[in-house]
Amino acid sequence: MGDFSVLVLFGLLGLLLVSAGIEDVRIREIADWKNGAIALLAPLFWLAIGLPLWPGMALQLALGIGVFALFAVAFHFGMMGGGDVKMLGALALWLPFDVLMFVLIVMSLLGGAITLAMLIEGKLRRCKNAPEIPYGVAIALAGLMVLGEPILNQFPR
Repeated sequence: MGDFSVLVLFGLLGLLLVSAGIEDVRIREIADWKNGAIALLAPLFWLAIGLPLWPGMALQLALGIGVFALFAVAFHFGMMGGGDVKMLGALALWLPFDVLMFVLIVMSLLGGAITLAMLIEGKLRRCKNAPEIPYGVAIALAGLMVLGEPILNQFPR
């Protein structure tokens, strides 16, 4: 597999992220099939970039499982939805550790901004219930940010 395959896989991942973010805004859920597709496309990406089975693929798999487990704790305490946790775990399969850390930081900042905006809107509307935050939007935007970076940023490092 070559560069074209990587671009196609990035395109599919981008479409899945956008679709999941829109779905989360509209119905506050992310379909399992979308998260499953993100996860199942990751091994094809690994093959396309020539990632070795050991330790490369093994580390990516461990990273995905670790992220899923960490955010499952947040789900347990009612801080995130199940679809968000699955989406993060699936996305982690695609990203090297340093890029994943960047995505988590950006996701946290965006998620905080979305939460703040929804809290302000709720106060202005005098809503008594706590808002249900579509955290999938923050995850999708952070993921899209790093997907576009290698395409848009052509400056040498």
